[in-house]
Parts: sequence; C-alpha cells; structure tokens
Amino acid sequence: MTTLKSTLPEAARQTTADALQGALVDLLGLSLLAKQAHWTIVGPRFRSIHLQLDEVVAFARSYADVVAERSSAIGVAPDGRVETVAKTSELPEPSNGWNQDNDVVALIVDTLGTIGTRMRERIEATEKADPVTQDIFIGLTAELEKQRWMFQAENG
Repeated sequence: MTTLKSTLPEAARQTTADALQGALVDLLGLSLLAKQAHWTIVGPRFRSIHLQLDEVVAFARSYADVVAERSSAIGVAPDGRVETVAKTSELPEPSNGWNQDNDVVALIVDTLGTIGTRMRERIEATEKADPVTQDIFIGLTAELEKQRWMFQAENG
C-alpha cells in the first residue's frame, strides 16, 4: 500500500491532522443534526426554517468534503465513518419526535456557536502549523457565523 506523504514537518502535520479531524466530525455531526431537525420541525415558521436547515446541511456537507480532502492532501486519511462520528461528536441532539420551531432555532444557534468556538481554536492551532488549512478554517468560520446570525434573527 502506498502511503501519501506531506511536505509539512511531522509535528505540524499532526497538529493540522487533529484540527482537520475535529472539524470533520463537527461538520458531519452538524449535517446530521440539521437534517434531523429539518424532518421533525413543526410550528408556525415551519416552512422558512425547514428550508433554512437545508442550507445548513448543504454548507456542512460541502465543507466536510473540503476538510476531508485537505486531510488527504497532507497525507492523513480522514475518518468520517458513522462509528467515529457517533463516538467522538459532542454536539447536542434534537429531541426525539416532533420539535417546535423555536426549540430548533435555539438548538441550531447553540450548535453553530459551539462549532464556531472550536473553529476559532483550530484557526489558532494551525496558524503556524499550516496556513493553508488555517485559511480553510477562516472561510468555514465565516460561514458558520453567518448561519448563526441568520438563525439568531429568527427568534429576534
């Protein structure tokens, strides 16, 4: 089997790999959480939030691919397996059954905030280790914060 090599020094590669893996788990978890909420939301703002949740799912899945491919590019196999995400994700879950629109908005705001905080930590961790990955994280964080703002505005 061929092992992919990176031009990053080993310590920088490991720091970057850890940050990328954490981001991958967060993004895959976010996409699952948002899709579950999308399917189970009820309330007077059902339609608008239902559609907005699909935007979060699309954004999370798109960035998950970017993050996973960056991991591959530095010679580290990304791990987006169901088992890995289930064991390592620390994101909250929607309640089982139907979820009121206000509760869904609060859950998404909280989740996006949690991931955004972690992403800012990853931005700092990769500043010297790998500015290319840091750049990806900066763009990702901007989108997380935009989505969080849009959901916060739902509840005024």
